[in-house]
Amino acid sequence: MLDLPATLTHAEAAELAPRLKQLVQAEASAVVVDASALQVFDSSALALLLASRREALAEGKDFAVQHLPARLRQLATLYGVSDLIPVSG
Repeated sequence: MLDLPATLTHAEAAELAPRLKQLVQAEASAVVVDASALQVFDSSALALLLASRREALAEGKDFAVQHLPARLRQLATLYGVSDLIPVSG
């Protein structure tokens, strides 16, 4: 499981992206992202989730996000990408 930090804005996303890519590659068959700690974020959080999903699918792995904050779900809907971020739990 990949745990997102409490703050995920543009500044943090640039540092976190390579680490998440490595973690996606290390997961066996399914990539699950836990967003329960996420409190402060911007559209960079969506970009990072979409990139992680793309990486997972490219490797034939399932992808899901747990505990997606309601505000981030609303932002995904606003940008028209909510269907690309499968939510579980």
